[in-house]
Amino acid sequence: MTTSSYLTTPIYYVNDRPHIGHAYTSLATDVLARWRRLQGRRVFFLTGTDEHGQKVEKAAQDAGMDPQAFTDRVSQHFRDLTATMGFSNDAFIRTTEDRHKRACQALWEKLAANGEIYLGAYEGWYAVRDEAFYGPDELVERDGVKYAPSGAPVEWVREPSYFFRLSNWAERLLAFYDANPDFILPAGRRNEVVAFVKSGLSDLSISRTSFRWGVKVPGDDAHVMYVWLDALTNYITALGWPDETAEAWTLWPAEVHFVGKDILRFHAIYWPAFLMAAGLPAPQRVFAHGWWTNEGQKISKSLGNVIDPVALVEEFGLDPVRYFLLREVPFGQDGDFSRGALVNRLNGELANALGNLANRTLSLIQRNCEATLPAATEPAEADAAMVAQLAALPGVVGAHLDRQEFHLALEAIMAAVRDANGYITVAAPWALKKTDPARGQAVLRHLHDALRVFATVLQAFMPGTMAKLLDQLGVPEAARGLDDLATPLPAGLALPAPEPLFRKIEATA
Repeated sequence: MTTSSYLTTPIYYVNDRPHIGHAYTSLATDVLARWRRLQGRRVFFLTGTDEHGQKVEKAAQDAGMDPQAFTDRVSQHFRDLTATMGFSNDAFIRTTEDRHKRACQALWEKLAANGEIYLGAYEGWYAVRDEAFYGPDELVERDGVKYAPSGAPVEWVREPSYFFRLSNWAERLLAFYDANPDFILPAGRRNEVVAFVKSGLSDLSISRTSFRWGVKVPGDDAHVMYVWLDALTNYITALGWPDETAEAWTLWPAEVHFVGKDILRFHAIYWPAFLMAAGLPAPQRVFAHGWWTNEGQKISKSLGNVIDPVALVEEFGLDPVRYFLLREVPFGQDGDFSRGALVNRLNGELANALGNLANRTLSLIQRNCEATLPAATEPAEADAAMVAQLAALPGVVGAHLDRQEFHLALEAIMAAVRDANGYITVAAPWALKKTDPARGQAVLRHLHDALRVFATVLQAFMPGTMAKLLDQLGVPEAARGLDDLATPLPAGLALPAPEPLFRKIEATA
Protein backbone atom coordinates (compact mmCIF):
# COMPACT_ATOMS: atom_id res chain seq x y z
CA MET A 1 0.00 0.00 0.00
CA THR A 2 1.15 3.55 -0.74
CA THR A 3 2.68 5.06 2.37
CA SER A 4 1.93 8.71 1.57
CA SER A 5 -1.09 10.68 0.39
CA TYR A 6 -1.32 14.21 -0.97
CA LEU A 7 -4.89 15.56 -0.91
CA THR A 8 -6.12 18.98 -1.96
CA THR A 9 -9.16 21.19 -1.99
CA PRO A 10 -9.42 23.74 -4.77
CA ILE A 11 -8.06 27.08 -3.68
CA TYR A 12 -11.09 29.24 -3.00
CA TYR A 13 -11.72 32.50 -4.79
CA VAL A 14 -11.60 35.45 -2.41
CA ASN A 15 -14.33 37.64 -3.84
CA ASP A 16 -16.79 36.78 -1.05
CA ARG A 17 -17.25 34.93 2.25
CA PRO A 18 -17.16 31.10 2.37
CA HIS A 19 -20.44 29.19 2.08
CA ILE A 20 -21.65 25.60 2.41
CA GLY A 21 -20.07 24.57 -0.90
CA HIS A 22 -16.61 25.53 0.31
CA ALA A 23 -17.14 23.68 3.58
CA TYR A 24 -18.40 20.61 1.71
CA THR A 25 -15.36 20.26 -0.55
CA SER A 26 -12.94 20.77 2.31
CA LEU A 27 -14.86 18.37 4.54
CA ALA A 28 -14.54 15.55 2.01
CA THR A 29 -10.80 16.22 1.75
CA ASP A 30 -10.49 16.30 5.52
CA VAL A 31 -12.30 12.99 6.01
CA LEU A 32 -10.08 11.20 3.51
CA ALA A 33 -6.98 12.79 5.03
CA ARG A 34 -8.01 11.65 8.51
CA TRP A 35 -8.74 8.15 7.20
CA ARG A 36 -5.33 7.94 5.55
CA ARG A 37 -3.74 8.93 8.86
CA LEU A 38 -5.75 6.22 10.64
CA GLN A 39 -4.21 3.82 8.12
CA GLY A 40 -0.76 4.98 9.18
CA ARG A 41 0.05 6.91 6.02
CA ARG A 42 2.00 10.11 5.79
CA VAL A 43 -0.55 12.73 4.72
CA PHE A 44 -0.26 16.23 3.32
CA PHE A 45 -3.63 18.02 3.14
CA LEU A 46 -3.60 21.37 1.36
CA THR A 47 -6.20 24.11 1.13
CA GLY A 48 -5.95 27.84 0.51
CA THR A 49 -7.15 30.83 -1.46
CA ASP A 50 -7.00 31.99 -5.07
CA GLU A 51 -6.33 35.72 -4.91
CA HIS A 52 -5.59 37.02 -8.40
CA GLY A 53 -7.69 37.91 -11.41
CA GLN A 54 -10.06 40.49 -12.77
CA LYS A 55 -12.93 39.43 -10.52
CA VAL A 56 -10.87 39.93 -7.35
CA GLU A 57 -9.53 43.26 -8.64
CA LYS A 58 -13.10 44.45 -9.25
CA ALA A 59 -14.37 43.19 -5.86
CA ALA A 60 -11.54 45.08 -4.16
CA GLN A 61 -12.40 48.25 -6.09
CA ASP A 62 -16.06 47.88 -5.13
CA ALA A 63 -15.00 47.58 -1.49
CA GLY A 64 -12.80 50.65 -1.81
CA MET A 65 -9.71 48.66 -0.88
CA ASP A 66 -6.27 47.87 -2.23
CA PRO A 67 -6.36 44.35 -3.75
CA GLN A 68 -3.75 42.97 -1.35
CA ALA A 69 -5.52 44.35 1.73
CA PHE A 70 -8.82 43.01 0.36
CA THR A 71 -7.43 39.53 -0.21
CA ASP A 72 -5.76 39.55 3.21
CA ARG A 73 -9.16 40.16 4.80
CA VAL A 74 -11.21 37.70 2.78
CA SER A 75 -8.57 34.96 2.83
CA GLN A 76 -8.73 35.05 6.62
CA HIS A 77 -12.42 34.12 6.48
CA PHE A 78 -11.46 30.89 4.71
CA ARG A 79 -8.66 30.23 7.19
CA ASP A 80 -11.16 30.75 10.01
CA LEU A 81 -13.54 28.25 8.38
CA THR A 82 -10.90 25.53 8.61
CA ALA A 83 -10.86 25.99 12.38
CA THR A 84 -14.65 26.19 12.71
CA MET A 85 -15.15 22.98 10.73
CA GLY A 86 -12.32 21.09 12.42
CA PHE A 87 -10.32 20.60 9.25
CA SER A 88 -6.90 19.00 9.70
CA ASN A 89 -5.12 20.68 6.78
CA ASP A 90 -1.34 20.62 6.97
CA ALA A 91 -0.92 23.86 5.01
CA PHE A 92 -2.86 26.87 3.77
CA ILE A 93 -1.56 28.43 0.57
CA ARG A 94 -2.24 31.87 -0.87
CA THR A 95 -1.50 32.70 -4.49
CA THR A 96 -0.17 36.14 -3.47
CA GLU A 97 2.79 34.46 -1.74
CA ASP A 98 6.18 35.13 -3.34
CA ARG A 99 7.02 31.41 -3.50
CA HIS A 100 3.87 30.85 -5.57
CA LYS A 101 4.67 33.65 -8.00
CA ARG A 102 8.12 32.11 -8.49
CA ALA A 103 6.59 28.67 -9.15
CA CYS A 104 4.12 30.11 -11.70
CA GLN A 105 6.88 31.87 -13.56
CA ALA A 106 9.05 28.73 -13.50
CA LEU A 107 6.20 26.69 -14.98
CA TRP A 108 5.65 29.34 -17.67
CA GLU A 109 9.34 29.30 -18.57
CA LYS A 110 9.34 25.51 -18.77
CA LEU A 111 6.29 25.51 -21.06
CA ALA A 112 7.83 28.24 -23.22
CA ALA A 113 11.15 26.38 -23.45
CA ASN A 114 9.24 23.30 -24.63
CA GLY A 115 7.57 25.27 -27.41
CA GLU A 116 4.12 25.15 -25.81
CA ILE A 117 3.48 28.94 -25.67
CA TYR A 118 3.20 31.55 -28.42
CA LEU A 119 2.10 35.20 -28.61
CA GLY A 120 -1.06 36.08 -30.51
CA ALA A 121 -4.29 37.98 -30.02
CA TYR A 122 -7.52 36.75 -28.51
CA GLU A 123 -11.07 37.70 -29.21
CA GLY A 124 -13.99 35.83 -27.80
CA TRP A 125 -16.75 35.66 -25.20
CA TYR A 126 -15.34 36.06 -21.68
CA ALA A 127 -17.10 35.68 -18.34
CA VAL A 128 -15.43 37.80 -15.67
CA ARG A 129 -17.20 35.89 -12.90
CA ASP A 130 -15.83 32.54 -14.12
CA GLU A 131 -12.50 33.91 -15.36
CA ALA A 132 -13.14 31.77 -18.45
CA PHE A 133 -13.69 32.05 -22.19
CA TYR A 134 -16.64 30.28 -23.83
CA GLY A 135 -17.48 29.27 -27.39
CA PRO A 136 -20.59 30.69 -29.09
CA ASP A 137 -22.26 27.27 -29.01
CA GLU A 138 -22.03 27.23 -25.21
CA LEU A 139 -23.91 30.48 -24.70
CA VAL A 140 -27.58 31.29 -24.21
CA GLU A 141 -29.12 34.70 -24.78
CA ARG A 142 -31.79 36.35 -22.62
CA ASP A 143 -33.02 39.94 -23.00
CA GLY A 144 -30.10 40.78 -25.25
CA VAL A 145 -27.45 39.50 -22.82
CA LYS A 146 -25.40 36.38 -23.49
CA TYR A 147 -24.72 33.99 -20.61
CA ALA A 148 -22.21 31.18 -20.02
CA PRO A 149 -23.40 27.70 -18.91
CA SER A 150 -22.67 28.79 -15.32
CA GLY A 151 -25.18 31.65 -15.62
CA ALA A 152 -22.46 34.31 -15.69
CA PRO A 153 -22.87 37.10 -18.25
CA VAL A 154 -20.19 37.22 -20.96
CA GLU A 155 -18.62 40.10 -22.86
CA TRP A 156 -16.74 40.21 -26.15
CA VAL A 157 -13.04 40.69 -25.46
CA ARG A 158 -10.18 41.39 -27.87
CA GLU A 159 -6.63 41.84 -26.62
CA PRO A 160 -3.08 40.56 -27.15
CA SER A 161 -2.53 37.22 -25.44
CA TYR A 162 -0.08 34.43 -25.05
CA PHE A 163 -1.51 31.02 -25.91
CA PHE A 164 -0.86 27.50 -24.69
CA ARG A 165 -0.95 24.93 -27.51
CA LEU A 166 -3.84 22.99 -25.98
CA SER A 167 -5.03 21.87 -29.41
CA ASN A 168 -1.95 19.63 -29.63
CA TRP A 169 -2.93 17.74 -26.48
CA ALA A 170 -6.36 16.28 -27.30
CA GLU A 171 -5.14 12.86 -28.43
CA ARG A 172 -2.62 12.62 -25.61
CA LEU A 173 -5.27 13.54 -23.06
CA LEU A 174 -7.66 10.93 -24.45
CA ALA A 175 -4.90 8.32 -24.28
CA PHE A 176 -4.21 9.38 -20.70
CA TYR A 177 -7.89 9.03 -19.76
CA ASP A 178 -7.98 5.56 -21.35
CA ALA A 179 -4.89 4.47 -19.47
CA ASN A 180 -6.24 5.92 -16.20
CA PRO A 181 -9.99 5.21 -16.19
CA ASP A 182 -10.41 6.44 -12.60
CA PHE A 183 -8.57 9.72 -13.18
CA ILE A 184 -11.94 11.50 -13.25
CA LEU A 185 -14.70 10.47 -10.87
CA PRO A 186 -17.60 10.04 -10.70
CA ALA A 187 -17.91 8.20 -14.00
CA GLY A 188 -20.60 10.51 -15.38
CA ARG A 189 -18.28 13.49 -15.08
CA ARG A 190 -15.53 11.53 -16.83
CA ASN A 191 -17.83 10.94 -19.76
CA GLU A 192 -18.55 14.66 -20.02
CA VAL A 193 -14.85 15.53 -20.10
CA VAL A 194 -14.01 12.84 -22.66
CA ALA A 195 -16.84 14.05 -24.91
CA PHE A 196 -15.62 17.63 -24.63
CA VAL A 197 -12.04 16.72 -25.55
CA LYS A 198 -13.20 14.52 -28.44
CA SER A 199 -15.12 17.48 -29.84
CA GLY A 200 -11.78 19.25 -30.35
CA LEU A 201 -9.65 21.60 -28.26
CA SER A 202 -8.66 25.14 -29.18
CA ASP A 203 -5.45 26.76 -28.03
CA LEU A 204 -5.90 28.38 -24.64
CA SER A 205 -5.39 32.07 -23.91
CA ILE A 206 -3.09 32.18 -20.86
CA SER A 207 -2.42 35.89 -20.37
CA ARG A 208 -4.33 39.14 -20.08
CA THR A 209 -3.44 42.81 -20.53
CA SER A 210 -6.74 44.40 -19.46
CA PHE A 211 -6.02 44.23 -15.72
CA ARG A 212 -2.93 44.18 -13.53
CA TRP A 213 -3.78 42.06 -10.47
CA GLY A 214 -1.94 38.85 -11.24
CA VAL A 215 1.42 37.14 -11.69
CA LYS A 216 3.58 38.92 -14.27
CA VAL A 217 4.50 36.94 -17.38
CA PRO A 218 8.27 36.35 -17.37
CA GLY A 219 9.96 38.80 -19.74
CA ASP A 220 6.75 40.68 -20.61
CA ASP A 221 5.38 42.84 -17.80
CA ALA A 222 2.52 44.06 -20.00
CA HIS A 223 0.86 40.66 -19.46
CA VAL A 224 -0.35 38.92 -16.33
CA MET A 225 -0.97 35.19 -16.29
CA TYR A 226 -4.40 33.74 -16.90
CA VAL A 227 -5.80 33.13 -13.44
CA TRP A 228 -6.27 29.39 -13.96
CA LEU A 229 -2.63 28.78 -14.93
CA ASP A 230 -1.72 30.73 -11.82
CA ALA A 231 -4.27 28.98 -9.58
CA LEU A 232 -3.61 25.40 -10.63
CA THR A 233 0.10 25.80 -10.01
CA ASN A 234 -0.60 26.10 -6.28
CA TYR A 235 -0.74 22.31 -6.00
CA ILE A 236 2.94 21.99 -6.86
CA THR A 237 4.03 25.27 -5.24
CA ALA A 238 3.01 23.85 -1.85
CA LEU A 239 5.37 20.90 -2.28
CA GLY A 240 8.38 23.08 -3.00
CA TRP A 241 8.37 23.01 -6.81
CA PRO A 242 10.37 24.02 -8.87
CA ASP A 243 12.91 22.64 -6.41
CA GLU A 244 12.47 18.96 -7.20
CA THR A 245 14.98 18.08 -4.47
CA ALA A 246 12.54 19.47 -1.87
CA GLU A 247 11.56 16.74 0.58
CA ALA A 248 7.85 17.44 0.13
CA TRP A 249 8.11 17.01 -3.66
CA THR A 250 8.25 13.24 -3.07
CA LEU A 251 4.50 13.49 -2.32
CA TRP A 252 3.67 14.40 -5.92
CA PRO A 253 1.52 13.37 -7.74
CA ALA A 254 -1.58 14.14 -5.68
CA GLU A 255 -3.82 11.22 -4.77
CA VAL A 256 -7.01 13.28 -5.19
CA HIS A 257 -7.84 16.84 -6.16
CA PHE A 258 -11.34 17.49 -4.76
CA VAL A 259 -13.28 20.08 -6.81
CA GLY A 260 -16.80 21.25 -7.48
CA LYS A 261 -18.27 20.16 -10.80
CA ASP A 262 -18.16 23.73 -12.15
CA ILE A 263 -14.34 23.73 -12.22
CA LEU A 264 -13.79 20.17 -13.45
CA ARG A 265 -12.77 21.21 -16.97
CA PHE A 266 -9.87 23.28 -15.65
CA HIS A 267 -8.60 20.42 -13.47
CA ALA A 268 -9.23 17.49 -15.79
CA ILE A 269 -8.17 19.06 -19.12
CA TYR A 270 -5.99 22.13 -18.63
CA TRP A 271 -4.08 20.93 -15.56
CA PRO A 272 -2.88 17.53 -16.84
CA ALA A 273 -2.03 19.17 -20.18
CA PHE A 274 0.06 21.87 -18.46
CA LEU A 275 1.84 19.28 -16.35
CA MET A 276 2.56 16.83 -19.13
CA ALA A 277 3.72 19.68 -21.38
CA ALA A 278 6.17 20.65 -18.63
CA GLY A 279 7.36 17.06 -18.26
CA LEU A 280 5.67 16.57 -14.88
CA PRO A 281 3.37 13.74 -13.75
CA ALA A 282 -0.38 14.34 -13.73
CA PRO A 283 -2.39 13.85 -10.51
CA GLN A 284 -3.86 10.43 -9.84
CA ARG A 285 -7.46 11.60 -9.61
CA VAL A 286 -9.79 14.57 -9.87
CA PHE A 287 -13.11 14.07 -8.08
CA ALA A 288 -15.90 16.50 -8.93
CA HIS A 289 -18.81 16.73 -6.49
CA GLY A 290 -22.23 18.23 -7.08
CA TRP A 291 -23.99 21.35 -5.83
CA TRP A 292 -26.34 21.90 -2.91
CA THR A 293 -29.78 23.45 -3.11
CA ASN A 294 -31.58 24.80 -0.04
CA GLU A 295 -35.00 23.32 0.66
CA GLY A 296 -35.40 22.72 -3.08
CA GLN A 297 -34.26 26.19 -4.19
CA LYS A 298 -31.05 27.09 -5.98
CA ILE A 299 -28.74 28.87 -3.55
CA SER A 300 -28.05 32.51 -4.38
CA LYS A 301 -27.34 35.76 -2.57
CA SER A 302 -30.27 37.41 -4.33
CA LEU A 303 -32.68 34.85 -2.84
CA GLY A 304 -31.09 35.28 0.57
CA ASN A 305 -30.83 31.53 1.06
CA VAL A 306 -27.05 31.08 1.22
CA ILE A 307 -26.25 28.42 3.82
CA ASP A 308 -23.71 29.64 6.36
CA PRO A 309 -21.71 26.65 7.66
CA VAL A 310 -20.69 28.58 10.77
CA ALA A 311 -24.34 29.15 11.71
CA LEU A 312 -25.10 25.46 11.13
CA VAL A 313 -22.30 24.41 13.47
CA GLU A 314 -23.49 26.86 16.11
CA GLU A 315 -27.03 25.44 15.96
CA PHE A 316 -26.43 21.69 15.58
CA GLY A 317 -22.84 21.10 16.69
CA LEU A 318 -19.79 20.45 14.56
CA ASP A 319 -19.79 16.67 14.24
CA PRO A 320 -23.50 16.27 13.41
CA VAL A 321 -23.06 18.80 10.59
CA ARG A 322 -19.95 17.01 9.31
CA TYR A 323 -21.80 13.70 9.43
CA PHE A 324 -24.93 14.99 7.72
CA LEU A 325 -23.17 16.66 4.79
CA LEU A 326 -21.47 13.42 3.76
CA ARG A 327 -24.30 11.08 4.77
CA GLU A 328 -27.30 12.70 3.14
CA VAL A 329 -26.26 12.84 -0.53
CA PRO A 330 -24.20 10.47 -2.68
CA PHE A 331 -20.90 12.29 -3.05
CA GLY A 332 -20.63 13.46 -6.64
CA GLN A 333 -24.35 14.14 -7.11
CA ASP A 334 -26.34 17.30 -6.49
CA GLY A 335 -28.21 17.36 -3.20
CA ASP A 336 -30.80 19.33 -1.32
CA PHE A 337 -30.11 20.75 2.12
CA SER A 338 -33.04 20.37 4.46
CA ARG A 339 -33.08 21.32 8.11
CA GLY A 340 -35.62 18.58 8.76
CA ALA A 341 -33.34 15.98 7.17
CA LEU A 342 -30.45 17.11 9.34
CA VAL A 343 -32.58 16.86 12.47
CA ASN A 344 -33.75 13.38 11.46
CA ARG A 345 -30.19 12.14 10.89
CA LEU A 346 -28.98 13.66 14.15
CA ASN A 347 -31.82 12.34 16.26
CA GLY A 348 -32.33 8.99 14.54
CA GLU A 349 -28.88 7.75 13.56
CA LEU A 350 -26.54 9.62 15.89
CA ALA A 351 -28.46 10.16 19.13
CA ASN A 352 -30.81 7.14 19.06
CA ALA A 353 -28.85 4.47 17.21
CA LEU A 354 -25.20 5.15 18.03
CA GLY A 355 -25.44 7.35 21.11
CA ASN A 356 -28.06 5.23 22.83
CA LEU A 357 -26.16 2.00 22.05
CA ALA A 358 -23.04 3.44 23.65
CA ASN A 359 -24.88 4.73 26.70
CA ARG A 360 -26.77 1.46 27.28
CA THR A 361 -23.68 -0.70 26.88
CA LEU A 362 -21.37 1.39 29.03
CA SER A 363 -24.03 1.91 31.72
CA LEU A 364 -24.54 -1.87 31.94
CA ILE A 365 -20.77 -2.38 32.29
CA GLN A 366 -20.76 0.17 35.09
CA ARG A 367 -23.55 -1.68 36.94
CA ASN A 368 -22.91 -5.32 36.08
CA CYS A 369 -19.11 -5.48 35.73
CA GLU A 370 -17.97 -3.13 38.49
CA ALA A 371 -17.09 -0.46 35.90
CA THR A 372 -14.32 -2.59 34.41
CA LEU A 373 -13.96 -4.15 31.00
CA PRO A 374 -15.04 -7.82 30.86
CA ALA A 375 -12.65 -10.40 29.48
CA ALA A 376 -12.67 -11.22 25.77
CA THR A 377 -14.19 -14.61 25.00
CA GLU A 378 -14.65 -16.79 21.95
CA PRO A 379 -17.87 -15.76 20.21
CA ALA A 380 -20.86 -18.02 20.68
CA GLU A 381 -23.04 -18.90 17.71
CA ALA A 382 -25.32 -15.98 18.55
CA ASP A 383 -22.34 -13.59 18.41
CA ALA A 384 -20.71 -14.86 15.24
CA ALA A 385 -22.52 -12.72 12.68
CA MET A 386 -21.84 -9.44 14.49
CA VAL A 387 -18.22 -10.35 15.22
CA ALA A 388 -17.60 -11.20 11.56
CA GLN A 389 -19.30 -8.00 10.43
CA LEU A 390 -17.12 -5.93 12.76
CA ALA A 391 -13.94 -7.63 11.57
CA ALA A 392 -14.81 -6.78 7.97
CA LEU A 393 -16.08 -3.24 8.59
CA PRO A 394 -12.78 -1.28 8.39
CA GLY A 395 -12.01 -2.92 5.05
CA VAL A 396 -15.48 -2.18 3.71
CA VAL A 397 -15.26 1.45 4.81
CA GLY A 398 -11.76 1.76 3.38
CA ALA A 399 -12.81 0.38 0.00
CA HIS A 400 -15.58 2.97 -0.24
CA LEU A 401 -13.30 5.81 0.81
CA ASP A 402 -10.71 4.73 -1.77
CA ARG A 403 -13.34 5.71 -4.35
CA GLN A 404 -14.61 8.73 -2.36
CA GLU A 405 -17.97 7.02 -1.71
CA PHE A 406 -18.47 8.75 1.62
CA HIS A 407 -22.20 8.09 1.78
CA LEU A 408 -21.70 4.35 1.24
CA ALA A 409 -18.97 4.22 3.88
CA LEU A 410 -21.34 5.81 6.39
CA GLU A 411 -24.20 3.54 5.36
CA ALA A 412 -22.01 0.48 5.97
CA ILE A 413 -21.14 1.80 9.44
CA MET A 414 -24.73 2.64 10.31
CA ALA A 415 -25.92 -0.77 9.07
CA ALA A 416 -23.50 -2.34 11.53
CA VAL A 417 -24.73 0.01 14.27
CA ARG A 418 -28.32 -1.04 13.55
CA ASP A 419 -27.31 -4.70 13.72
CA ALA A 420 -25.54 -4.10 17.04
CA ASN A 421 -28.73 -2.56 18.40
CA GLY A 422 -30.60 -5.66 17.26
CA TYR A 423 -27.96 -7.81 18.96
CA ILE A 424 -28.28 -6.06 22.33
CA THR A 425 -32.07 -6.32 22.17
CA VAL A 426 -32.01 -10.07 21.48
CA ALA A 427 -29.14 -10.87 23.87
CA ALA A 428 -30.68 -8.74 26.65
CA PRO A 429 -27.56 -8.55 28.84
CA TRP A 430 -29.51 -6.70 31.56
CA ALA A 431 -31.51 -9.89 32.16
CA LEU A 432 -28.45 -12.16 32.21
CA LYS A 433 -26.91 -10.83 35.40
CA LYS A 434 -29.08 -13.16 37.47
CA THR A 435 -29.57 -16.07 35.06
CA ASP A 436 -26.13 -16.32 33.38
CA PRO A 437 -23.71 -13.62 34.51
CA ALA A 438 -20.77 -15.04 32.53
CA ARG A 439 -22.79 -14.89 29.33
CA GLY A 440 -23.95 -11.39 30.23
CA GLN A 441 -20.36 -10.24 30.56
CA ALA A 442 -19.43 -11.89 27.25
CA VAL A 443 -22.26 -10.05 25.50
CA LEU A 444 -21.16 -6.73 26.98
CA ARG A 445 -17.59 -7.36 25.89
CA HIS A 446 -18.74 -8.00 22.31
CA LEU A 447 -20.75 -4.79 22.44
CA HIS A 448 -17.78 -2.88 23.82
CA ASP A 449 -15.63 -4.26 20.99
CA ALA A 450 -18.31 -3.18 18.50
CA LEU A 451 -18.34 0.36 19.88
CA ARG A 452 -14.56 0.48 19.66
CA VAL A 453 -14.72 -0.41 15.96
CA PHE A 454 -17.48 2.16 15.29
CA ALA A 455 -15.63 4.90 17.15
CA THR A 456 -12.35 4.11 15.40
CA VAL A 457 -13.70 4.20 11.86
CA LEU A 458 -15.93 7.22 12.55
CA GLN A 459 -12.99 9.30 13.80
CA ALA A 460 -12.48 10.49 10.23
CA PHE A 461 -16.03 11.87 10.08
CA MET A 462 -16.67 13.00 13.67
CA PRO A 463 -13.25 13.37 15.30
CA GLY A 464 -14.30 15.29 18.41
CA THR A 465 -17.25 13.11 19.39
CA MET A 466 -15.45 9.86 18.62
CA ALA A 467 -12.49 10.96 20.74
CA LYS A 468 -14.98 11.29 23.63
CA LEU A 469 -16.41 7.86 22.92
CA LEU A 470 -12.95 6.28 22.76
CA ASP A 471 -12.17 7.95 26.09
CA GLN A 472 -15.31 6.39 27.57
CA LEU A 473 -14.30 3.02 26.10
CA GLY A 474 -10.91 3.27 27.78
CA VAL A 475 -8.95 3.19 24.51
CA PRO A 476 -5.53 4.86 24.96
CA GLU A 477 -4.82 7.78 22.63
CA ALA A 478 -1.86 5.87 21.19
CA ALA A 479 -4.10 2.91 20.22
CA ARG A 480 -6.74 4.56 18.02
CA GLY A 481 -5.50 3.64 14.54
CA LEU A 482 -7.03 0.97 12.34
CA ASP A 483 -4.20 -1.49 12.97
CA ASP A 484 -4.74 -1.14 16.72
CA LEU A 485 -8.11 -2.87 16.42
CA ALA A 486 -6.24 -6.18 16.06
CA THR A 487 -5.00 -5.85 19.65
CA PRO A 488 -7.75 -6.49 22.23
CA LEU A 489 -7.99 -4.19 25.22
CA PRO A 490 -7.04 -5.89 28.51
CA ALA A 491 -9.73 -7.27 30.81
CA GLY A 492 -10.21 -5.34 34.01
CA LEU A 493 -9.61 -1.97 32.38
CA ALA A 494 -11.33 0.68 34.49
CA LEU A 495 -13.98 2.58 32.52
CA PRO A 496 -15.35 6.03 33.34
CA ALA A 497 -19.05 6.66 33.74
CA PRO A 498 -20.63 7.29 30.31
CA GLU A 499 -21.85 10.68 29.20
CA PRO A 500 -24.27 11.40 26.31
CA LEU A 501 -22.54 11.83 22.98
CA PHE A 502 -25.20 13.72 21.04
CA ARG A 503 -27.78 16.36 21.90
CA LYS A 504 -31.16 15.64 20.35
CA ILE A 505 -32.81 18.49 18.50
CA GLU A 506 -36.51 19.17 18.70
CA ALA A 507 -38.00 19.09 15.21
CA THR A 508 -39.79 22.22 14.06
CA ALA A 509 -42.51 22.54 11.47
